[in-house]
Amino acid sequence: MENTIRLLLVDDQVLFAESLKTVIELKAKDIRVVGIAKGGEEAIALAEREHPHIILMDVRMPGMDGVQATRLIHEAHPQIIIMMLTTFDDDEYIYEAFNYGATGYLLKDIPINELMTSLRAVKEGSILISPRVATKLVKNAPSMHRFPDAPAADKKPEWLESLGKREREILIYIAKGYDNPHIAAELFISEQTVKNYVSGIYLKLGEHNRMKVMQIALASLRFLGAEV
Repeated sequence: MENTIRLLLVDDQVLFAESLKTVIELKAKDIRVVGIAKGGEEAIALAEREHPHIILMDVRMPGMDGVQATRLIHEAHPQIIIMMLTTFDDDEYIYEAFNYGATGYLLKDIPINELMTSLRAVKEGSILISPRVATKLVKNAPSMHRFPDAPAADKKPEWLESLGKREREILIYIAKGYDNPHIAAELFISEQTVKNYVSGIYLKLGEHNRMKVMQIALASLRFLGAEV
């Protein structure tokens, strides 16, 4: 199938990876697992050979860990979407993974149907973050200097006055890792309406990268009237 998502699994727990492969291929006709890597070095080799659309990357593995593998794969193949799928929600792993090019950070307790929905969403350009991870990012918003390009959090941003009430609400949800369909559900508006607001937010912030907008929003949450 032309629209089949090519997926590479990276996890040193082979039984987990094999089980995940079996379940995904049984439940999703549009997702094909093209390989399983047991560590970072093997992930780099398989990414080069198999050309996956998406990599599900574990964090802690023997030898090269998932964060370093993410950095090297993203540098060589920036078109590959890398999502962290792990049991660890440690702050440093989260920040490093995003700094090195990860597009999402999910925990392994995610239900399988939700995981498959997430894979389809990131393929279409969404950023997916586990609610528990998003909560950590929000609580740590004042220390967003760990994202190198994040703005200073102690000064009210100039662009804030240009945002309307609904745009501010949507920006808060973006900061918390919500994608457009989930924002639409929370605000009881259509997904297209959310997309229109998001386009306006991007224009006013002068950014067109959702991860960068999320970083800006996280650093500015207290000025947006959100709890941190």
